[in-house]
Amino acid sequence: MTARLQLSFFSAPAGHIIRYKRHFFVTAMLSTGFTFCSLPTMAAGSPLAVPTTQKTKHSRSSLKPSTPSVTGKAKNSPAAQGAQNVSVKEGAPETIQVTASRRDLLGRAGTASEGSLTAREIQLRPVYRVGQILEAVPGLVVTSHSGEGKANQFLLRGFNLDHGTDLASFIDDMPVNGVSNAHGQGYTDLNFLIPEVLAGVDYTKGPFHADIGDFGVAGSDHMKLADDIPRQISLSAGTLGDYRAYIGSTTHFSNTGRWVNAFNISHSDGPWKYPDNARSIRALSHYTYGSAKNGFDLTGMFYRGQWRATNDQPLDAYHEGLIGRYGSLDPTDGGFSERYSLSGHYHLARNNWKWVTSAFAVHDRLTLWNNFTHYLDDPVNGDQQQQDETRTTVGGSSVYTRQDHVGLVRTETRIGVQGRYDILYVDRRHTRQRVTLANCPSSLEATIPYTCNADNINLGSVGLFVQNTTHWLPWLRMIVGLREDYQGGTDENLVNNSLTQKHQWLFQPKGSLVFGPWKKTELYLSGGRGFHSNDFRSVSGSYTSDEFTKGSVKVPLMTSAVSGEVGVRTTPFSHLHLQAAVFIIDFDSELSYDGDAGVTSPGPASRRQGVEFSAQYNPFTWLEFNTDLSFAKARYRGHNLSSYGIDGAYVTNAPSFVWSFGVMVDRGPWYGGLQVRWLGGYPLIEDNSLRSSGYQEVNMNLGYRFNKKIKLEASVFNVFNTRAYAAQYAYDYRLTPTAALQTGATGHPLEPISARLAVTADF
Repeated sequence: MTARLQLSFFSAPAGHIIRYKRHFFVTAMLSTGFTFCSLPTMAAGSPLAVPTTQKTKHSRSSLKPSTPSVTGKAKNSPAAQGAQNVSVKEGAPETIQVTASRRDLLGRAGTASEGSLTAREIQLRPVYRVGQILEAVPGLVVTSHSGEGKANQFLLRGFNLDHGTDLASFIDDMPVNGVSNAHGQGYTDLNFLIPEVLAGVDYTKGPFHADIGDFGVAGSDHMKLADDIPRQISLSAGTLGDYRAYIGSTTHFSNTGRWVNAFNISHSDGPWKYPDNARSIRALSHYTYGSAKNGFDLTGMFYRGQWRATNDQPLDAYHEGLIGRYGSLDPTDGGFSERYSLSGHYHLARNNWKWVTSAFAVHDRLTLWNNFTHYLDDPVNGDQQQQDETRTTVGGSSVYTRQDHVGLVRTETRIGVQGRYDILYVDRRHTRQRVTLANCPSSLEATIPYTCNADNINLGSVGLFVQNTTHWLPWLRMIVGLREDYQGGTDENLVNNSLTQKHQWLFQPKGSLVFGPWKKTELYLSGGRGFHSNDFRSVSGSYTSDEFTKGSVKVPLMTSAVSGEVGVRTTPFSHLHLQAAVFIIDFDSELSYDGDAGVTSPGPASRRQGVEFSAQYNPFTWLEFNTDLSFAKARYRGHNLSSYGIDGAYVTNAPSFVWSFGVMVDRGPWYGGLQVRWLGGYPLIEDNSLRSSGYQEVNMNLGYRFNKKIKLEASVFNVFNTRAYAAQYAYDYRLTPTAALQTGATGHPLEPISARLAVTADF
């Protein structure tokens, strides 16, 4: 057995309770500053965070983190905004209970599908790779079609989001999605994360929130950093050649300052014939001063990783015996990634307003070697491509929030500006075993020796928004948002020495009507417009992945989508929380994965219709059951599908069904979790004649605390050793230099059953 460190898991308290009289509650709100807290990446609701002062039985709904040793300001949380409208008699005590894995947003949420995950959910959930933390978001699947160092594959609401095309991801309010990325638009690499320093995740679905712009149509996730973590060291080892070491601590200063530091190294081979040999190093330093009302924080992060990759392989290669189940036709595929960042926030608040401003700077480098089509374009040397990127991104946001009363009507208004500027160099080269070759047989554009395409891109974006929440009646609130986005930039084509300038404005109205609560039930009606940006190279014509989009289809900088959602949130009886939503999403242009080129490319208009259901039940303070169910129908729209080379209406790789079921236990010295995931089938080509059957997987972990300082945890992944494919595609390829051209399915096998053992000690 080799080694790998597991996530640190911390004991969660039995719960909290607050009892107060109404006049004291009002005074406390005004004195804490939580009343006015908000940031650009928050969802549309407007509730108030309330400090917890006494302990009681465990349940769902406080804004205080469920684990005392991991705390973080809920900067982005829907549960961190505004005040819940609670009607109580003067002098009557009010009780607010604590959530287990997801915060109860009844009376506070702006849509039926948004939510907030606690640190406890992250700690108890069994995950094979760090990105799968986000699978706690209902209906979201995080998988992989390549090596451990590459960005994960995301699927949500009937979208194959590739590496993040329509899922906006943030860490401490820094956007993670890469625009005009060398490999795929919206590329979201989460491998730099250290799970032990996460305080929770807030998520939204749909383009209904004025503070969410690019890539947010399917959804968004906002990962929060903890302001306080335990002094801890952890080591783990796994049966698939994986090991990890972690150390972290918090230093407390007399001036209320808190300094969090964390460091880890990891290695993974996987089950592959040619081991991944994925090795990485991560570090974080996070300083916080003051409070969410008045204070600031600074954060520095560093990540470096490199790996070999077993990409998705043609199924014919397995059937013909050219490779085994975990083999590869090109064992030199792989990559390198490096990222470092500096970010910070400043908070200032008074009695009825708050101002929050943030800034960030990120520098990253990425190189990928991929051979998806093998000998299709070059029967002599093969089709391996090298994709390079060097990027610097600077940006920030500033948001002013105030609460007012007009007669008996209460309102909360937020006005904000967000911006980022990307300076990047991207190129693509034809390689053999990672050695650059002079020719580029797969290119549709003119090339120069040793370079297929190369671009210097400068791209800026600014988003202005205003959002108002008005509580017209105790059972009726209205949320209205307006957003205007601007994107503009230049593309210097280094192959033909051309320079292209493009810019675009996009106006987006958004809104929700919320009825209730009645008997702990609320009804939601939401609608809005959103967008995703397109690769600037496809806009300028510098790089096109297929003949159909080259010159025949005009690609805008921003492609808009409109969406509607009707849903309900209810607590029918104590400890059971239910959510349901019906949605429709119309996109002007679909971004889809092009396996031949290894990039995403724009396609025709599309429509998605679906329904989602989520439930969490806590029969005891130490036990939770949760389940999420999602159905979606994805189809292309329009009569010009042939101009894109499409001969059917099915959106490829769009899952029609996702189901998950989980159990979390934390009683006495024992704790653990069980997670069942079922990704339904999906079409691989547009006429639906070739399909993937999806996969089912069961993961579990079990831990034991020997005392307050030492604990041991065992995890088992793919418990029933399911033989399936974690990701599948279909495209043209040639298996050997002399083989005929073939069109068929490819697949990246799900990892077989494996185990991991972790020991953690506080010091």
